[in-house]
Amino acid sequence: MIDASLDYVATATRMIACSAQPTTFTEANATFALADVTMAGGDFTKANGDTSGRKVTMAAKTGVLIDTSGTANHVALVRVADSTLIYVTTCTSQALTANGSNTVNFPAWKIEIADPA
Repeated sequence: MIDASLDYVATATRMIACSAQPTTFTEANATFALADVTMAGGDFTKANGDTSGRKVTMAAKTGVLIDTSGTANHVALVRVADSTLIYVTTCTSQALTANGSNTVNFPAWKIEIADPA
């Protein structure tokens, strides 16, 4: 069951820096989107959790072009083909300025699901 949940996360095809917490695909992909990068199967690595259970780690992405100026405070994973918002988390708040050449880096990060107690 845990791996099935992490497999679902790994179906994401885009990672997006957002200016607010999106609750829909449209908010993540357009309304609050500041910078985005394409994700593929190799960008997700499943493993045993750090404390228990299992985890999936999203690969770091560097040099991602900033499309819209604003303050990034959330990261969203979406699947574009069927307009699905898969996962949203907070990130360290960072001001992003779009000028045609500015970029942002997404560090590697993980989602961990602990074993049942």
